[in-house]
Amino acid sequence: MKTNASRLKTYPQVAADPGVLRQVLSESPELMVVSFRFEEGAEGKLHNHPHVQSTYVQSGRFAFTVAGEDIEVGPGDSFVIPSNAMHGCRCLEPGTLIDTFTPRRDDFL
Repeated sequence: MKTNASRLKTYPQVAADPGVLRQVLSESPELMVVSFRFEEGAEGKLHNHPHVQSTYVQSGRFAFTVAGEDIEVGPGDSFVIPSNAMHGCRCLEPGTLIDTFTPRRDDFL
């Protein structure tokens, strides 16, 4: 497989919330992939956005609230958060979430 190395970009890690580091992994106008690294007890505060979001738990355990429903997830779990659904999480065991957004979250760039 050929790739165009000039198209590969590296993005910095930034503090998203206390105990949470965010790093854009890849992006285009239609799609964005982002890593969120959580310390135990850290929270992703309740929020919503117009983007459809898919979340994959790479490691750790998390308690999520999505549109008023509480779920607990661990390594290998994945779910979709609909556009404009109020959601947030609390980290139960340190870990990493890989989130995909469509369209791209321009506020993360």
